[in-house]
Amino acid sequence: MTAAALSPAVAAIPVTSATAAERDWPTGPGLPNRPQQPDRELRRVLAEIDQRRLEATVRKLASFGTRHTLSSQTDPARGIGAARDWIFNELKSYGGRLTVELQSYLQQPTPRVPVPTTITNVLATLPGTTDRVYVVSGHYDSRAGDVMDFTSDAPGADDDASGVAAVMELARVLATRTFEATIIFAAVAGEEQGLLGAAHLAEQLKGRNLQAMFTNDIVGASRTNVLRLFAEGVPTAETPEQAAIRRSVGGENDSPSRQLARFVTDVASNSATDMTVEVIHRRDRYLRGGDHIPFLERGFPAARFTEPHEDYAHQHQNVRVENGVQYGDLVQFCDFPYLLRVTKVNAAVMWSLASGPGTPRNVRIRTNRLTNETDLVWDGEPGREYEVVWRPTDTSDWTHRIPVGATTAHTVNLSKDNAFFGVRAIGKDGKRSPAAFPVPAP
Repeated sequence: MTAAALSPAVAAIPVTSATAAERDWPTGPGLPNRPQQPDRELRRVLAEIDQRRLEATVRKLASFGTRHTLSSQTDPARGIGAARDWIFNELKSYGGRLTVELQSYLQQPTPRVPVPTTITNVLATLPGTTDRVYVVSGHYDSRAGDVMDFTSDAPGADDDASGVAAVMELARVLATRTFEATIIFAAVAGEEQGLLGAAHLAEQLKGRNLQAMFTNDIVGASRTNVLRLFAEGVPTAETPEQAAIRRSVGGENDSPSRQLARFVTDVASNSATDMTVEVIHRRDRYLRGGDHIPFLERGFPAARFTEPHEDYAHQHQNVRVENGVQYGDLVQFCDFPYLLRVTKVNAAVMWSLASGPGTPRNVRIRTNRLTNETDLVWDGEPGREYEVVWRPTDTSDWTHRIPVGATTAHTVNLSKDNAFFGVRAIGKDGKRSPAAFPVPAP
């Protein structure tokens, strides 16, 4: 391959040399990569999450009979309107620094929306001190066996009162705390009718510095200590130019969403959450989808939390007893200790993201010289420290880290052809950002 010329701005960035310690490391340069351990404040946050509140929220949402998107928006006791108003008032009651709003729009007819219908997301925003934004969501609409049936009971306890309960409890616990980044806690509607509320929210966030979105969907009925995290490889919004680069240099396992997944296992798959996060290298379940997809379609990093073994007798089913088997998404089939652990995973992730540094930007590998070293450059923040991470190309997670200090360039004594690299920022208290995967410098 012919080496490309660097722009003057890139060429002017000084490059530091690999240290002797890097060269002497027996399995490659740097130190072994280790998970980020929860500190005292995060443990306080996790201790405040209340299983009884989670259960009460799921029971309350299930009590509205149906929360189908086409159900009544004015009945005070039954339908999606009653659920919407209860979620709004409950979030308002948490106080603190939360701003709660109803985000509504008129959805024109689609195959699953026969008449113009108002879709309303309930949002609680915790403002940060920088322009960074993170979103965590669950969907509060529900469905019976027929996706167009808006009159039958559809309690939707697991799908997805569980996800909404986790998001609401997280909002309550974090409401009085201050972070560098803004967190949007979202209960969205229209998921079962085509990811409609999430698509509207994602569209409204275009142009914002949204660095991560997580949806919690079907997270309340698994009697295990495993939580799946679906994270795509090749980006949904990849352009032809980006595809051409990826085919040349690799990166199918290094999309922004995969970097988020690595971050999640780094900060939240541990004894503090009592959960093992299992990363699934797919955008979603087989031929299915969730509310993270509209964000992926708009180029935002996003991923989905879901329990590991869905019970299809209790999902998208009419409530009934047939041949002695109880069908329907009923509260009695939820596992609230499991939902507690799911909420702790979400808390560890959102707290670590919002209180830590942002993902480095414009990370590049210099290609203006043929060499068996790797020259990395990136856009830095004043005084911010960084570290380079790397792994063999056949390994899923980072194996080594190289602290490089407050610089915007580093040379690793390892060929870019033989390993994958990333750069992550380090906060003043040691918190790490998600890694950013480099592209060839222009």
